Order: sequence, then structure tokens, then C-alpha cells
Amino acid sequence: MKKVYLSVIGFTIICRLSAYSQFKHDSVPAKPISLYTPVEQQDSSAYNPRRLRVDEVNFVSSYYNQNGNHSAVRGGIGSEQVMDLATGLDLKLVWFNKALNKNTLSVGLGFDYHTAASQAYVSQTGASSKDGTRIYPSLDWTIENSKKGTSFGIGTYYSGEYNYRSLGADLHFSAKTANRMGEFSAKLQGYFDQVTLIYPSEFIPQTTTTTTGGTTIVTTASGNPISGNGGGHPSIPSSPRNTYTASLSYSQMINSRLQVMFLGDVVTQNGYLGLPFHRVYFSNAKDTIEKLPSSRFKLPVGFRANYFVGDNLILRAYYRYYTDNWGIHSNTAGIEVPYKITPFFSISPFYRYYDQTAARYFAPYEAHSPTDQYYTSNYAYSKFQSQFFGIGFRIAPPAGVLGWQNLHELEIRYGHYSQTTDLVSDVVSLSLGFK
Repeated sequence: MKKVYLSVIGFTIICRLSAYSQFKHDSVPAKPISLYTPVEQQDSSAYNPRRLRVDEVNFVSSYYNQNGNHSAVRGGIGSEQVMDLATGLDLKLVWFNKALNKNTLSVGLGFDYHTAASQAYVSQTGASSKDGTRIYPSLDWTIENSKKGTSFGIGTYYSGEYNYRSLGADLHFSAKTANRMGEFSAKLQGYFDQVTLIYPSEFIPQTTTTTTGGTTIVTTASGNPISGNGGGHPSIPSSPRNTYTASLSYSQMINSRLQVMFLGDVVTQNGYLGLPFHRVYFSNAKDTIEKLPSSRFKLPVGFRANYFVGDNLILRAYYRYYTDNWGIHSNTAGIEVPYKITPFFSISPFYRYYDQTAARYFAPYEAHSPTDQYYTSNYAYSKFQSQFFGIGFRIAPPAGVLGWQNLHELEIRYGHYSQTTDLVSDVVSLSLGFK
């Protein structure tokens, strides 16, 4: 069920922002994505007002539908049908301090509602299916010194749904070259998750319950306590998962037509990196739950290029190589061709190809040996190739969309995704930009 968040959120961010958004690895749950804005020469001293004002409001909504037959909940077999409705709102507030440095406060709020066929096979307790929603607010404060060409900011994030809670924070910095033709950016991020240990019904440990002073203590057969509360109802335990990322990028305007960008990330994870409701069936027909190492190291590097063919046509190309210490290596190549039919209306066909090798811990249904140290039948870690293609339509008339001057931009995008594992999905999104 994790795949849906990458597809929906990644697609809506791409449709709302420039092509310099960073793609995430197909098998990694989505996190907030660092963004790059092409280098522009700006002089904030031209601004006289210093009071707080609303600079921009962005609204994005999308519908995502997925089908497949390799559910990780059922050990690599069964329906992967997922439906997701996602809505996001981003508010940008701007003011200038006494030194005329530009301050931008971005406040975001996202909400997802999803259903998944595999939820019915997780637990008979209903813990996995009582809540098909996710909420993810964010806050970012950036200070820009246009005279020096530098900026510094801090951000914080929260995301929560029925099987995890996540807190995140980041520091980001950028500096332009003396001629304003290049820019270096760095971002440090940390995410601190709590994974709710929801087990399939057949693996829920036998427990005994005792109550002392209004506190309920539930103990497993091995003697390990499960937390409780004063109401007499035991709570489901959780396990930590921490992710640390250092992102570096350098962009350069080669000439008036060509812009390039180099990207690199270093990512480390530790803690509980699997999901307890993902089953694994061994070659002897016995089943258990997914078991993965407690640490992971990832190294993606990428390259982007924007080439302005003429006044009406842009070529946006992207390539990324990814490797990690679980044995996955992948390549991503993409191209988008925005074409301006009129000064206020454009279309943007796009295509992305992806291939990856399998993690050394993956095997399909009933293919793992009982002697394996680690094991998963989650096809996100399998060998596969995928394609993602579609088209976007954008209008931005000077008098505003439908004559509404504050609505300066409207964009609709459709994308179709397919994997060689027989997973297919479709996503359509609508984005509105208000000034």
C-alpha cells in the first residue's frame, strides 16, 4: 500500500512545480521533496512594502487508481488494488525585514483518503482498516539575501496514518555564483518515524492482562509488555525508523538556451525497515512476516537539463542512477516537452523509463528458504522495469482563469504507469495557482 503515495504525491508535485523537482526512488515511501527554481536575477531593494502579505496560494487535488496481483500483505500474491484521493494546499507568506532581506513562510496541509483491497487480509481486529486517511502538514521559513545571492531556511513536517507517525525537520542553504549564472544548494533532512506493529491475525502473540492502579499491562508469552492506558484498553506497540538525508545540487546556466543541474543524495536509515503485516511464504509452505535488515544506505545521483528550442518549445531531460547496500541498482530517464500553443496555453507530454535490479532479500511466493536470514516478498524490491507517460494542459491568461484575476494558473495532468510485474495505475490531477 506504500506505492500509492509516491505515485500520487510525486505526480501532483511535478504538475504544480517546475521540472527541477527531484524524483524519488520507486520503492521508497514518499517524503517531502526538495525543489529547485531556475536561477533568476532579482533585486529585493526594488520592493518598498515590508508588511506581511500573501504572495501565492497553490491548491492541488488528484485521483489515483492502481491494480496488480502481487500483494505484499498476502506474501506476493493477491490483489494490489488501491484507490487514493489526495488534496494539498500550500500558502506562501512574504515580508521584508529592515535589511530588505526577503522572508518567505510556506504553510502546507495535505490530506489523503485511500482504500486498498489488501487491508482486509491484515488483521481481523480491524486495526488496519478502520482509518484510510493520511494527513501531512508542513512549515518552512526561508530568508533570502538577494545582494549576496544566498538563502537559508528551516522546515518541519508531520505525517500520520493508521500504521505510522512521522516527524521531520530540515535545514537548507543556497548560494549563487558571483555572476548569478550558477547556484549551489544543500539540504539536511531527518525523519523520525514510529511504525505501528500491526500483525496479521495468525501472528498476533498470545497475551495475558493484568491491571494495577488503573493501568493495564498486556504481556506476551515471552514476557514482553505491551503498553496500555488508564481506560483498560491495550494499545498497539510501535517501533522507531529514522532516516537522514544530505542533498547537494549545483545548477548552471550555460547560455540563454541551456540550463543544467547536477544532483546527489546520501541517505541512511536505521530501525524497523519492514512492515509486520507483510507476509512471506517459505518453500515448505510455512508462512511468517517480512524480515529486513535494520539499516540501509542509499546513494542516488542525477542530472537535469532544460533546453529552450525556441519561444514556444522547451526540452526537459532527466537521468538518475541509484544504488544501495541491499543490492538494488536502478536507472531513471525522463523527458518532458512543454509546447506553448498560444502565449497563455501550453501542453506538456512526458515520458519516464525506470529499471531496477532485485534486492538480495527478495523472493516471490513460496520461494524463500526457511534458512534465509532476511526475507521479503514485497515486489517493490523485485527486479522490474516501468514506464510512466502522459500529458498536461496549462492555461495562464493575464486577465486570470475564467476572468478571475486572482486565479492566475490552472493545470490538468494525466499519467499512466505500468510495471513488468503487471502493476498498472492511472492518475489525474488538477492544480490551481492563486496570486
